[in-house]
Order: sequence, then structure tokens, then C-alpha cells
Amino acid sequence: MVKRHLSLQAITFIALAAALNIVGSNLALLLRLPVYLDTIGTILAAALLGPLAGCLAGGITGLIVGFTTDLMSLYFLPVQLIIGLVAGLVFRKWQPDHWQSLWLTALLISLPGSIISSTIAYFLFHGVTSSGSSIIVQLLVGAGVNKAAAVLIIQFITDYFDRLIGVSVVAALYRVLKSRVRHSLWQ
Repeated sequence: MVKRHLSLQAITFIALAAALNIVGSNLALLLRLPVYLDTIGTILAAALLGPLAGCLAGGITGLIVGFTTDLMSLYFLPVQLIIGLVAGLVFRKWQPDHWQSLWLTALLISLPGSIISSTIAYFLFHGVTSSGSSIIVQLLVGAGVNKAAAVLIIQFITDYFDRLIGVSVVAALYRVLKSRVRHSLWQ
């Protein structure tokens, strides 16, 4: 068995991926967008370096955003970790440079995280979180939809579109970075 260690370049890349997540997260929070934009770096790190790198980028993001700008991010940290893990596993099978499979890739990455995030949003926050999607949940509840159903529906929809954005950005970057990054970051 060959042991691989993270190189300094890999650690730097993971830090940059987390920074990308932090910028996206704060932009979505500031603009009250119904998507989160906090997993693009997680997905990118997972695609290029594997599940561990994706988990590290996502975990760092959750901690930094949680302690600086959005306390709720700490509660959703397990979602970042599962997205990093699942994205890394998905990208072992499929490379994100085929535009035809983006919707399916986003769905596969989105589903496990959506189950966790909707559970957290409903049980811990009763459907009211810091994201713009909470407004849509409250509109559905006001229209007579059961709160649990509203949280689940909106969480699945917003998570899917958020991951579709992330996977699309990663697909565009992957073509440029795959030959430069993948082979040089592991020692």
C-alpha cells in the first residue's frame, strides 16, 4: 500500500477552496439568495484531490463562517462534510468535464446533504435559518403547507440548484486545472 501525503501545494489549494466557499457563503447571505454558494470550493477540492480534501475544505468553511459571519453554519457543518465526501466519491467515477452529466452529478452530490440539512433546518431551527430559502419556506407555510413538508421541499430544491451551480463552476475550472493540479498536489 502506497501512503500519500498532502503536499504544501495541496494544503494551499484546500485553503483556497475554503476561501472560495467563504466568499460565496457571505455573498449569498448578504444578498439573501435562495442558494448558499458555500460548497463550490468543497466540490472543487473533492473533484481534484478526493474526498478527504473535500471534507477538509468544507469543514474549514463551516468553522470559519460559523465563528465569523453566520453562526448557523456551525450547525450545518455535517452537510459540508458529507458533500465533500460524496463529491470525492462521485468524481472518482465520473469526471466533471462532461456537460451532459452535470444534472445527475449535482443530484447525486445533493441528496445526502439535503436529507441532513432539511433535518437540521426543521428540528433545530423550525424552518427559519439565515438563508434566503427560509422566506420561501415561510411563504409555503403561510399558504397552508405543513412546515416539515415545506422545509423538506425547499431544502431539496435549493440544495439541488446550489449543487448544480457548484458542479457547473467546477466543470469549467476542472478542464483548466486537472492536468496542472491533480498530479502535483500529492506526494
